[in-house]
Amino acid sequence: MELSSWTDRDREPEPDADPQQLGWLVALASISLGYPKDFPMPCASGLMNPALVGKGCLVSLQTLSGKPVVLERVPCLGSRGDENRTGLIQFHFHLLSTLPEIQLLIFLAFLLMYLLSLCGNTAVALTVCTDRSLHTPMYFFLANLAVLEICYSSVIAPLALVNLVSGRKATISLAGCGTQMFFFVFVGGADCVLLAVMAYDRYVAICHPLRYTLIMNWKVCACLVAGSLVLGFLLSLQLTILIFRLPFCSTKEISHFFCDIPAVLRLACINTRVHQAALFIVSVTVLTIPFLLICLSYVFIVAAILQIRSAAGRCRTFSTCSSHLTVVLLQYGCCSFIYLRPSSSYSPEQGWVVSVVYTFVTPVLNPLIYSMRNKELKDALSRALGRKMLSQG
Repeated sequence: MELSSWTDRDREPEPDADPQQLGWLVALASISLGYPKDFPMPCASGLMNPALVGKGCLVSLQTLSGKPVVLERVPCLGSRGDENRTGLIQFHFHLLSTLPEIQLLIFLAFLLMYLLSLCGNTAVALTVCTDRSLHTPMYFFLANLAVLEICYSSVIAPLALVNLVSGRKATISLAGCGTQMFFFVFVGGADCVLLAVMAYDRYVAICHPLRYTLIMNWKVCACLVAGSLVLGFLLSLQLTILIFRLPFCSTKEISHFFCDIPAVLRLACINTRVHQAALFIVSVTVLTIPFLLICLSYVFIVAAILQIRSAAGRCRTFSTCSSHLTVVLLQYGCCSFIYLRPSSSYSPEQGWVVSVVYTFVTPVLNPLIYSMRNKELKDALSRALGRKMLSQG
């Protein structure tokens, strides 16, 4: 059997190495690392040599039908003994299409959605701030949601647009990728928690109208928004640090248009079961628990609405909740599809499509949904536009 392996000194193995003994050593190392026998290793079916962990080296096992076992050296970037080189690590994003015409069409669509998102959410936030009739807790939360949507899309869109317009694979450093992931999880997590806060606000307004101003005072509202941001920040910080302490393989292509967590984890050289578990815990915290609280709030809201005798009153009350419910289904549905499914069933193609919905489409739809379904906000936007036109005339 032909055998070749390397250490830092590129030393050849002993020529009389026992193949059977080598097989036992490989199996033992695999078991010690927690890999099952048929585990699809991320580095071309790689196996970490524990003796070389601190040296940034990876020993890879490749078994071909009818072929000898070959051990080969694969660079493992960002390992614990390679901290001084982490600044040199460059990832690149997978192209959404290899055809320039399709790339251009995707670029124009993304650019249009991004600009509409910026304009729509900025208009909502400024209108709520400037119109005194909208200085209520519901619109305070809505203005904060609009600001988060601006930040959310701005974390992803600029780099994705550069990648599309360049016509080649755009690169991002390890630090840049970590920064993008941190702000994406931070803003996205705060966004999901804030939607649950808005559901609680609607519950208090409909089920306890006489005590609404007492319960939802400005101090409570500010604390709820601050709590959403702090929770998103802490979860994002811990998850990002955990993931970017991983050693990454020489294959540095992220199968996505941004540094999404499942796509980055696929580049790790070691078993990521602990990191997958951490991602699941964070997803449950910012997706499942808030969504269950939203569902519970709407159970009480629907029960209160059904007690209203007039049909007009029921429709008017439900209209204040329908826009929020629509946004919740869009946001939580897409995010749950990506982050609450088993990692073994993750598909990059499905990830691209669903990610486009919650990073580009949802930030565009949110201001449209709220403005079309909310008469007070629609009237305030009309007054603001009217004043703008009169001032210019």
